[in-house]
Amino acid sequence: MVQRVLLVEDEANIMEAISFILSRAGWEVRGHANGATALDEIARQTPDVVVLDVMLPGRSGFDILRDLRAAPQTRSLPVLMLTAKGQAKDRETAMSLGADAFLTKPFSNSELVETLTRVVSGEGAEASDPQG
Repeated sequence: MVQRVLLVEDEANIMEAISFILSRAGWEVRGHANGATALDEIARQTPDVVVLDVMLPGRSGFDILRDLRAAPQTRSLPVLMLTAKGQAKDRETAMSLGADAFLTKPFSNSELVETLTRVVSGEGAEASDPQG
């Protein structure tokens, strides 16, 4: 069964690259670029997993994650957080809000696919060494 991923990312080149990587690995990828409307899009798409950027226009990925975890229908939806900000504080925030995994940009293609696969399987994965 094909896994459906919703990629919430505002940088077009990053969205294109991640979509290509995941599509090639067998995922069905949809994209969304606006933090302010991301929750509506997640509800509309009902993905198997969300890849969520931290810095988005309209609303931060942290705020979106907080709302996903507060709502009964999305409380257990797997979420992989992505960010160009690799500080330990960002990782700690993401994980405390209920992210299933955290990757810092740039990341390798295999790291992305492996982490997302673990997240969807329920194993979780705190990828990218928090020590830097």
